[in-house]
Amino acid sequence: MSQDLSRDPSAGDTPAAAPAALSFSRLPLAPATLANLQQLGYEEMTPIQAASLPLALAGHDLIAQAKTGSGKTAAFSLALLSRLDARRLSPQALVLCPTRELAEQVTQEIRRLARAQENVKVLALCGGAPIRPQVASLEHGAHIVVGTPGRLLDHIERGSLALDTIGTLVLDEADRMLDMGFFEDIVAVARQCPKERQTLLFSATYPEGIEKLSRQFLREPKQVKLVERHAPLTIRQRWYEVREEERLHAVSLLLKAYRPASTIAFCNTKQQCRDLVDVLSAQGFAALALHGDLEQRERDQVLIQFANRSCSVLVATDVAARGLDIAQLEAVINVDVTPEPDVHVHRIGRTGRAGEEGWALNLASLDEMGRVGAIEQVQGRESEWHPLSELKAASDEPLLPPMVTLQILGGRKEKIRPGDVLGALTKDAGFAGAQIGKINVTDFHTYVAVERGIAKDVVRKLSAGTVKGKRVKVRFLDEVTQR
Repeated sequence: MSQDLSRDPSAGDTPAAAPAALSFSRLPLAPATLANLQQLGYEEMTPIQAASLPLALAGHDLIAQAKTGSGKTAAFSLALLSRLDARRLSPQALVLCPTRELAEQVTQEIRRLARAQENVKVLALCGGAPIRPQVASLEHGAHIVVGTPGRLLDHIERGSLALDTIGTLVLDEADRMLDMGFFEDIVAVARQCPKERQTLLFSATYPEGIEKLSRQFLREPKQVKLVERHAPLTIRQRWYEVREEERLHAVSLLLKAYRPASTIAFCNTKQQCRDLVDVLSAQGFAALALHGDLEQRERDQVLIQFANRSCSVLVATDVAARGLDIAQLEAVINVDVTPEPDVHVHRIGRTGRAGEEGWALNLASLDEMGRVGAIEQVQGRESEWHPLSELKAASDEPLLPPMVTLQILGGRKEKIRPGDVLGALTKDAGFAGAQIGKINVTDFHTYVAVERGIAKDVVRKLSAGTVKGKRVKVRFLDEVTQR
């Protein structure tokens, strides 16, 4: 973005002196475990540990929402270790992670926390590593298995991993696994575990897929949600007075001046959404509409492109955007002022998350000043007004999204998995993994985000090559959605 927000390095989530209620000694943990925690430097529980551990240790299924780095690994690790019987050398706990790197971190942390118990064997099963040594390790037995969904399924299908003795199933960073297209793989793995088990689901956000997972696999789960308090300068809010006839053009002025990579523009009506997308598209912005008149397939494709960072501006109504949680959202633009002050607070709270900075940019006409006053009362502060005339384009370059989404004809019905597409792009076509973004697999189509600079080359090489041994048809998704 063209303007930087100053950050307050002293703003943190943990109080300087923790109350006694945050002491691990208040939990029903073995003395040896408490001594090990002290030796490892765990002086008191983090907020997510204090909220989730008593419930997990009591045997409840759990949905815990907390950002990365909040101490969730220790929360689920202590819970699953408390249920472990080291005398039985069979898998009793299974932790699913989205990436090899995270799985290896979790494995190391569990091993550290398990030092108080004798001979606890923790095994990591991840893609990207040879499978034969993993099969040999499984033959020697393991108490806890940590792995990525695709590799775990490979072992299940080979018969090298049986999950009928699992007592605790953990889904770590579940939202990220869903982003990467692992929903069906998670379902397939979970179905191999006993129904009478404890399931702990940890996620930084709460997209629709989490609700779907919880309905299928969790039994009367307790929910823990840490409300993330925004530091005063994390979201900077500005207001611009507009005449009705200049409102839509003012949105493009804001985009050119601030140049956010990812923006949600909220409108009060479906027609306003359509009109704004027409205006922005005519000026070269990659903008898509999200409103109630879209069919489910259209809605899914719009959300995939925006989440993949291949669409710069999502123009939405409040109803259509309900439950939507997009990572790295740099700006929210309120094209219209909502009559509900709480809705305004909810709108702008979608940016400035997880320590990132964000802008809340608002347009208001004279007729909407009463609504602005109601918002000021709820927020407890006066609005910061700026004239439209101060908005100058920060660059002559078009504001293009960094990624492009491609549509592959073929999905779950053809047994395509995210790993198959990633392998075709990295091993076969020679692209770097860092150039590939999210991969979404639906019943009949697969969507993959790639860096804009390599998009045409990816289409050419994928069309000439194969995915899972079969030729596939590939095209740019924006060609499909703009028909």
